[in-house]
Parts: sequence; structure tokens; C-alpha cells
Amino acid sequence: MPKNILIIGACGQIGTELTLALRKKYGSEHVIASDIREGNDDLMQSGPFEILDATNYDTLEEVIAYYDICEVYLMAAMLSATAEKFPMRAWNLNMNTLFNVLNLAKEKKINKIFWPSSIAVFGPNTPKEDTPQNTIMEPSTVYGISKQSGERWCEYYFNKFNVDVRSIRYPGLISWKTMPGGGTTDYAIEIYHKALSDGSYTCFLGEETKLPMMFMDDAIRATLQIMEAPEKDIKVRSSYNLAGMSFTPKEMAENIKAVMPSFKIEYAPDFRQDIADSWPSSIDDTPAKDDWGWKSEFNLEKTTEEMLGNLG
Repeated sequence: MPKNILIIGACGQIGTELTLALRKKYGSEHVIASDIREGNDDLMQSGPFEILDATNYDTLEEVIAYYDICEVYLMAAMLSATAEKFPMRAWNLNMNTLFNVLNLAKEKKINKIFWPSSIAVFGPNTPKEDTPQNTIMEPSTVYGISKQSGERWCEYYFNKFNVDVRSIRYPGLISWKTMPGGGTTDYAIEIYHKALSDGSYTCFLGEETKLPMMFMDDAIRATLQIMEAPEKDIKVRSSYNLAGMSFTPKEMAENIKAVMPSFKIEYAPDFRQDIADSWPSSIDDTPAKDDWGWKSEFNLEKTTEEMLGNLG
């Protein structure tokens, strides 16, 4: 029997592409997308969709029972920059949805959970270069605090109730298919749109702000890979470090200039600079490589080629 999968937050930046990838792999009828609003045409026309507020336990339980759901991908979250503006709303959304899904798994209503964490779990006292899997965290943002708390609860539910919950710490994600959703690394998407539309871009981070990034295809592949791995291979039950590439806005701009010599960039750091300064510059993802065979495929040059080629 094919398994039925529910994606919560399917209309977001990651959720949209993840839903389409899962439908391609498992069949559209077995992958139910859900969100508090409808998504783009590709998402809505490719398979079943439910309007769902995942902070409501009873409604979520009903959808899971109706579709006989086995696995849940919980992608709903308020991201870093937006969460700083609405701290309690972000905390309630990010944590209540996680508790609802963990408790449904504890009650054996679902078998397996994917929940994404983030490099936002790290803080200003974390080692900046090659940040290890286990290190000082001390996040200084609402988003990071919610993600670190979520990691602890995921590990707790695995240890106490044997809930099969799996997680990766996403770096900044770059995609041409959907617009960014309020994150501190969103400049790395906006810059390509503005390069093509205006020939110039004003970056909200300083030119030497080096951050871990990943092309969306790699992130989706990692998500499917960790969920398909044998349970015995998942040895980290908080969340795995995941690395793709690291670069600065200046390096990205130079990469674009190699293709578009007339492109110009200016820098006007705003409140997101403080958030970025609290995060690592590069990530050590050795446990993900060793435990379930992770390996990234996209570097900055390949990413620029994909972004400009598809947006142009």
C-alpha cells in the first residue's frame, strides 16, 4: 500500500517545491498539500489541497484521519525577519504546530515526521567557521529560539515516546520558483530578480557578510533523502547540520557581473544585519554525510546559472 503524506505549510518557499517533488515521487493522490491560504497554480492543480490551520489540533487530527496520513512534513513557520516584528505570533505558530504533530505521532495517529530547523539556532557565541554539529547555540532571534526549542522537543519525543521525527538545519535557501518569505538570507534571491529587472540591487546586508546557503534543489533532495533513510541510520534526533556553499553578497554580485557586466550593487544594511551577524559563516555537516550519505551538488556558479537562466 502506498503511504499518504501531508505537507503543512505547502504554499511557502520550501513547501511548494517539496510538495511537487513528493507528488512526482509517490503519486499526486498520495500527497495532500495544506496551508492557511491557497498556493500557486502548479501546486493547486497537481493534487489534493486542504485549507488548514495547523495550530488547531482537532482540525489537524480530522485531516490526518480523513486521508489516512502516515507521514507529515511540517513546513509552516514564521521566518527570521518577519518573526522579529511579531514575536509572540511567531512563537505560537512555530511551536504550537510542532506540538500538535508530535502529539499526534505520540498517539500513533502518524508514523513519521519531518520538521525543519535552521542555522538560526546558532548565536553570536557559536564558532563562526565550520560550525560543528554539537556546539554552543544561544540564538538571539525569536525564530532561532523557537527552532532551538523545537530541536529539544523533537529529541525528547524520540527518547521518551519513540516518535520518529527527523530534521535538518537548513541554511539560506535560493530558488527561482517561488518568492522569498521573510528571511534574512532572502537577498540571495532578490538580487537575481533585481539584476534582470533593474540591472542593479540595493542589498540589506553588508558586502562582507558571509553566510551558509543552498540551492533549493539540494535542500529538497536532502529532505527526501533523510526521510527515506533507514531509521537506524538517523543518529541525530535534534537536527542535522546541512551545508551547501558559503559566500558574501559581494562574491554573489561578482558572480552575476561575470554574466551581466553592467550589473551594479549598493549596500544599505538594515535590522537584518544584526541577525546575520549572529549566524555562522560556514557549516560542518560531517554527521549528515556519514549517517545518511548527504552530499551537495550546487556551488555559487551553478546557482547563478540556474537562477538567471530560469528567471531571464
